Amino acid sequence: MTRISIELVPRSRSGLRAELATVAEHLPGADTINIPDFPRFSTRSWHGCGFARPRYRAIPHIRAVDLNPREPLPMAAHLEEHGIDEIIVITGDAPSDMSAKVYNVDAEAAIRRIRRELPHLKIYAGLDPYRQSLSREQDYLERKLEAGACGFFTQPFFDLRLMDAYADLLPEGAEVWWGATSVTSEGSEGYWRTRNHAVFPRQFQPTLEWNRRFAGELLTFARERGQHAYFMPIKADVVEYLGGIV
Repeated sequence: MTRISIELVPRSRSGLRAELATVAEHLPGADTINIPDFPRFSTRSWHGCGFARPRYRAIPHIRAVDLNPREPLPMAAHLEEHGIDEIIVITGDAPSDMSAKVYNVDAEAAIRRIRRELPHLKIYAGLDPYRQSLSREQDYLERKLEAGACGFFTQPFFDLRLMDAYADLLPEGAEVWWGATSVTSEGSEGYWRTRNHAVFPRQFQPTLEWNRRFAGELLTFARERGQHAYFMPIKADVVEYLGGIV
């Protein structure tokens, strides 16, 4: 059965609670909340996921570079307390000003450690169709599965044809969460092109109408394959973006 997740950024606890209430009221098809981790915010991803429980299944993002190999996993007790049994593990970027302590730990190493220390957790890894060649990304995905991941959250896609190419390469049985985000300005489009090297189709338009249409197409794509979908409403009202779709 296809699950639908909404990605919410924990800028503040009050803001996150308000967004959760909005999703509950207006997006009845959403059954999961996934929350990225930003060390600059006081609310870490696993704390934010605690607010989403028990109404939603909740999936925090865990940054490998934040995990001190010589200390206990910082989120373990909180996950257990709130009944959170799924996580996403990414390598994570070092802070631009190097103000926070990070470690030489990548996603593969973190997945292996978490699988060993918290074997009851379902671990997802990241799939980025823009960072390297398709064959190299395929090899990287296979290494993450060997490390203990069960599937992947993708970077947001903007083109169904590229999604279809990756769908054919994914190992059989891997769970996939296909992602979409709202890009509704030329500035936002430029950010995704230059920072993330995202691929946009020729017919792309940075309008709410185009993004809503693509969100519906991505959800259909996921459902046809028995996979999942998540939506990242950046700088767009979540109801205007997804109302009537989710």
